[in-house]
Amino acid sequence: MDENRGLIHLYYGDGKGKTTAALGLAARAAGSGMRVVILQFLKNQETGELAVLRSIPGIIVLRGKDGAGFSFTMTEEEKIKTREIHDENLALVRELAEKGDCDLLILDEAIGACARNLLDSKQLEHFIRNKPHQMEVVLTGRKPAQWMLDCADYASEIRKIKHPFDKGIPARRGIEK
Repeated sequence: MDENRGLIHLYYGDGKGKTTAALGLAARAAGSGMRVVILQFLKNQETGELAVLRSIPGIIVLRGKDGAGFSFTMTEEEKIKTREIHDENLALVRELAEKGDCDLLILDEAIGACARNLLDSKQLEHFIRNKPHQMEVVLTGRKPAQWMLDCADYASEIRKIKHPFDKGIPARRGIEK
């Protein structure tokens, strides 16, 4: 086994904790001196962990969406704009990776962005299949495409058994957001 080879992680499913697991890995990696880039898709709310992560040396946080709301409420024009933003951010991350400025790349909700055609899935697949040898990559979301499962070294399905939202309890600051 090549100990320097970066692996590909998938954290997927309908359960809570995919982003939390990915961001915990980001903190661990940065604490070990790794350079971390977090690119979030389909999220426009500022959350508590982002403020902390931005303050950690070695972590760059990029947001992939421009406040247009949930994808299912977007107009076609908003979808086009969102896809442009996502594709531009993926190109920026690709440049950072190719320059060797990223040891761990987290593509939070990339799975969902591809599924909703708000991110160029072919471009993402090409990037993942040709990533720099030592770079570790994490993708999160609900239902990964088959090529994502095929590329993954880790595939962790996170299932919802119970969730407070189902009882009408909204997301609480500091816990779910």
